[in-house]
Parts: sequence; structure tokens; C-alpha cells
Amino acid sequence: MNGSAAIATTIFGLAMVATLAIGVLSARGRDKGMAEWSVSSRGLGVLFIWLLMAGETYTSFSFLGTAGWSYSMGVPILYLVAYLTTGFAVAYVVGPALWTYASRHRLLSIADMAEHRFRSRPVGILVAVTATVFIVPYVQVQIQGMGVVVNAMTYGSVDLHAAAVISFVVAEAFILVSGLRGSAWVSVLKDVLVIVAVVFLAVWVPLHYLDGYGDFMTRMVEEKPEWLTFPGHESGGLNGTWFVSTLLLNAVTISIFPTTVAGYLSAKSPNALRRNALLLPWYQLLLFIPMMVGAVALFALPALDNPDLALFQLVTDSLPSPVVAVIGVAGALSAIVPMSVFMLAIGTLCGRTLLGGGNGSDPRSSRVRGSRPGDADDLRTKRLSQLVCFVAGLVALLGALFFPNTLVQLSVLSYEGLAQLVPLTLLSLFWRRLTAVAGVAGMLAGLGVVLLLWWTDNDPWHGINGGLLGLAANLLVAVALTYARPSAPVTAPARQTPSPEQEPA
Repeated sequence: MNGSAAIATTIFGLAMVATLAIGVLSARGRDKGMAEWSVSSRGLGVLFIWLLMAGETYTSFSFLGTAGWSYSMGVPILYLVAYLTTGFAVAYVVGPALWTYASRHRLLSIADMAEHRFRSRPVGILVAVTATVFIVPYVQVQIQGMGVVVNAMTYGSVDLHAAAVISFVVAEAFILVSGLRGSAWVSVLKDVLVIVAVVFLAVWVPLHYLDGYGDFMTRMVEEKPEWLTFPGHESGGLNGTWFVSTLLLNAVTISIFPTTVAGYLSAKSPNALRRNALLLPWYQLLLFIPMMVGAVALFALPALDNPDLALFQLVTDSLPSPVVAVIGVAGALSAIVPMSVFMLAIGTLCGRTLLGGGNGSDPRSSRVRGSRPGDADDLRTKRLSQLVCFVAGLVALLGALFFPNTLVQLSVLSYEGLAQLVPLTLLSLFWRRLTAVAGVAGMLAGLGVVLLLWWTDNDPWHGINGGLLGLAANLLVAVALTYARPSAPVTAPARQTPSPEQEPA
């Protein structure tokens, strides 16, 4: 190990120790119930909600894939900023609505809400299992992304497998102990480093490799015009139609993404979510910087074999090892924070709804509603959720180590698959006539369309995102079945009296 590698590896090791300490110590003085572990007892203010949800949007893909797409294809990568900012406009309305419904009935996840809305634990289980299937690949993507980042920042001294294990151990340690609050506190460190790192790169890269932004833009227009217009350079049909359809699909889907909902439900009040929805789009401006770095790499590294390494190749080639390490730690934490929230969301979904007996709203269920935070039943549910959280992370880790392409292929479908939960988990709260049979049939039809288009290599279909076509089929079936049979009014279970920590601040 040479001197630069030793310095970078040491800084990385210290950063992981600090991350672990911050995450674990954040649980001091807090109660030990399920609500505290899964949604921070609905007690996070605007700043922590902003940091937590920003941490979920700025992932390892922001450092690797964003620059890589910009390098290899160009303009299609703008969909990322477009759907996130539009999604926060949707969240301005959806977030407070979900918070109010969940807080009123002491619910902790989208599976909880589906079970309560339809008074059917099987519907809740179906939502939990479907969401888990499409989230686990995201955990593996973050593990593998951290491996790439750490391997690059340590000049190859820490191999991909070792970095994957480190990310798993660190994330699991603090998420099992501290829950969502641990992720929120680690997000403070992560977001400070991300902002410092990308702002520095915004200045350094175009000045070091080119003659500033003027030269960069002139050369892009004159030498790489194909990268600046749809469908981009060899993008495989990612044209303007794909851009708009993907923007619409993802902007709605992100509002019911299990990790996003965890952020919603951890807020002190609906107003905290509204303010957060106004602030988060500004954070997405930082995504333009990796895009710019990837485009600069077209001129600085014209023969790069792996486009995803565009940003870190420029960084390691031109900066001293301490600076490389700081940028690398920002990238590593951008994998650890969202990975921890993904695992927690899976634990909450399955630990309570699938293994814990549900929330008691199904009249056929033997579970009695009314467990209080910290009682034996609540602690049992929390332990089951923590177990699922650990197992989900372990499955993703094993996938990253031994089957690196298997689950990652499924991650391509994650948004499209989760989009099929929108009618069951969101539309049903506003459209009371929707029945469980119609909602489930619609979801299965939508998933069928998505998988068929993917399997036959027809996604996008004539430029239209396959998930949007699936959602259209989903809604068509749900509406048809709802109006084809008389609907029995759904009588919601009696409202429970919220515990003190669930009252809005």
C-alpha cells in the first residue's frame, strides 16, 4: 500500500468509526418501542426531515451513475432532477395526507395503511411482500455502489468485497440500535460532506481539465452535440416521450416509496412536511454537478472503459489523497444512509404486517388493537422488524458478493413495480369506493404488464415507460371491477387514541 492509499484508507476508517458512533449514540435517552425505532416517534422537525429525505435522494448513484449516464448518454440523465423536483410538488399534498391518516390510526408503513384501509391483513401482506421484492435490489445496489466508491478512493487498496461487508456492518449496527433516528443523525455528517465535496468539484474540475465553463460549454456544443439533445448518445431510445412518461411515473411513485413514507411519518406535523417539500428541490441542484463532471470526462478521459467511474477517475488523477478521501467518504455515506433506511423500511413492512400479526384492523385477525409503545407486544413486533431488517441486508450483501448482477437486474424495475402499489396505498385513501378485490386485481394486472414488457425487451414501448403502461392497465382493471359490482361501504376501525409522542408538536 503506497502513501496515498494509506492516507485515504485511514481517513475512510476514521469516518466509518465516526458514522457508527453518531448513529448508535443518537438512541440515547429514547424509548425502546416500535414507533421510535421505525418513525422516530413522529418527532423529527423540518431540519432533520430535510436532511433525512435529502440523504435518501442523493445516493451512491449520484456519484457513480449520474456522472456515468452523462458521460455515456448525455441529456437523458436530466430525468433524475426532473422527477425528484416534481415529486416534491406531489409530496406537498400527499405527505401531509399520509401523515394525518397514519398518525390518527397509529400506522407505520404503507402495508399498515393498506391493511387498515381495507380491513384486510392479506392485502397488507401483499403490499409488504411486493414492496420488499422491489426494495431489496436497491439495498444491493447501494452495497455494490459503496464497494466501487471505496475501491476507487483508496486507490484499489480496499477491494470491492471488503467494502461491501464494511457498508453492511456499519449500516446494520446503527439502524438496528437507533432506527430511523440514527439514519437522520448520520445524514447530518453525510450531507455536510456532500455539499462541500460537490461544490468544490463544481469549481475544480472545469478549471483544472478545461479552461472554465465557457470552454466546456463551447466544446460540448461544437464537439458533442449528440449528448445535448434527445435521445442522447446511444441511449437505446430514451427520447422525449420516455423522459416525460418516466417523470410522471416516478414523481407519483416516489410519494409512496416505503422509504419516503418512513420520512413522512417521522415528522412532527404536516406543516413540517409542507416546508420540507418546498426546501428539498433546492438540494437537487447539486445533482447537476456530477452531470457536469461526467461531461467534462468526455474530453479528459475519452477512452474510459467504465463510465460510472468518470467522477472518481478525474478526482484520483488530479487531487491529493486527503481530498480524494473526503470526497470518497461523502460518496460512501451516500450509500450507507439510503441503504439503512431501505433496510429499516423492509423491517417495518414485514416485521409488523407479515410476521407480527398486523395492526389488528382486520376483523378476522386474532390480534387485538391497542398495544402501547414499550409493552410486550410492541417490543415483540420491534424485535421481529429488526430481525427482518438484518436478514434483508444479509440477502443483499450475499447478492453483492456472489451474484452481483442478479438482483441488480431487478432494481431496474423497482420504480415500475412499486408504481403498481399507488392505487392500493394512495388512491384508495381518497376514493373510498375502491374495493380490495379491484385494487389487488389492478395491481396484479399492472405487474403483469411491467414484467411482460421487460421480459420481451419492449420497455420502453415506443418511448413510453413500461411502468406507466402498467399503471394505466392497473387503474383500468381497478375501475372496471369497482363499478362492475356493487360496493359495500368500508367501515374503518374505530380511531385509536394516539399516544403522547404521536401528538403533533
